[in-house]
Amino acid sequence: MSHIIFHIDVNSAYLSWTAVEQLKNGADVDIRTISAIIGGDRESRHGIVLAKSPSAKKFGIRTGEPVVNAFRKCPNLHMDPPNHRMYREYSRRLMDFLKTYTPEIEQVSVDECYMDFTGIAQRFSSPVEAAYEIKARVYEKFGFTVNVGISTNKLLAKMASDFEKPNRVHTLFPEEVKEKMWPLPVSELFMAGKSSVAILEKLEIRTIGELAQTDPKLLEFHLKSHGRTLWEFANGIGDAKVQSEETAAKGVGNSTTLPKDVEKAEDAKKVLFSLAESVGKRLRKAGQKANMVSVEIRYSDFQNVSHQKQLGRASGADQVIYEAACSLFDELWNGEPIRLLGVRTAKLVDEDEPEQLSLFDLQFEVKSEKPKKSMEKLKKLSAAMGEIRGKYGADAVIRGSVLEQREKEKKYEKKQF
Repeated sequence: MSHIIFHIDVNSAYLSWTAVEQLKNGADVDIRTISAIIGGDRESRHGIVLAKSPSAKKFGIRTGEPVVNAFRKCPNLHMDPPNHRMYREYSRRLMDFLKTYTPEIEQVSVDECYMDFTGIAQRFSSPVEAAYEIKARVYEKFGFTVNVGISTNKLLAKMASDFEKPNRVHTLFPEEVKEKMWPLPVSELFMAGKSSVAILEKLEIRTIGELAQTDPKLLEFHLKSHGRTLWEFANGIGDAKVQSEETAAKGVGNSTTLPKDVEKAEDAKKVLFSLAESVGKRLRKAGQKANMVSVEIRYSDFQNVSHQKQLGRASGADQVIYEAACSLFDELWNGEPIRLLGVRTAKLVDEDEPEQLSLFDLQFEVKSEKPKKSMEKLKKLSAAMGEIRGKYGADAVIRGSVLEQREKEKKYEKKQF
């Protein structure tokens, strides 16, 4: 039996939630009906447009562009600062409401989630009917609108929800891909960033359909592994499952919004190392180790992507987490500027839980004790560094690469302010 997956996305979330809150507090004007944006908080690196109204969009204002550019396009533009605490609260309420339908919810950002509808399908005459009910009830209960995309996998459900907005329900089942998705510009494909699109256009690939029918080996030659990923997406291929809180093991993670968009892999990996150290420290403090590592990337246009991998054996060592994170990053990154990076561990076990070794591991360790000793050294090194930092402060021991990254950030902040 095929799964039925919904992708539920709040329309212009920051602006919608700000508008709802303002109206609750007696505002005379609904900022969704005028030329308005959310942005302008320089202290938290948000001197850019975070959300825009439909009217502002008509002036050519784009999410992610500097606020100063937006005002050049529309001098009478209304702007409100972001309120992230309020956004988190609205997000929590929405997710709690959606879980009254099914616990099979995977939240992927503050304003979007996937729902595995399969288990509750028998309660409705069709998935489309259910989507319209959910959309209507969200508006009735909270006062903001959502788009709902429906398909048999997460990729196509996400593509469907990005079709015409706002307040719409769209389907994109595999048999509809050629008709609904292939005629679209290749830039509309999920994970097709500006640099990838530029390369594809040089290859005279301008639509998703043309991409789908291109030899994947040619795409890999020009775009490496990301070329194969785009080819699969263009053909509607995606098998990622909805990872609900109830089915996913609890984990430990950390993420950071970067003071300046990162455009080089080497700079991104310095940030990943710092995050891996932070996550490793928290794991050791909790007396746990992880079997899984995941990496999240948020691009400068606010598109989020993430990927995860199983470790060969459970670990809480910084270096092991870092190496897994780098491997995932290399698979994920499409070359676009990066705004946020995150590292998360999951499938946690107690630190002293016996390790189940494979036949290969057993054969290898009989011949040599080096692998085992290397793992012990990594554990001791990570623990020792954590102990020094705990006693003398977080900056008592700093890797040279991390120090170099911090110096770059300081120089950037001086230029900006």
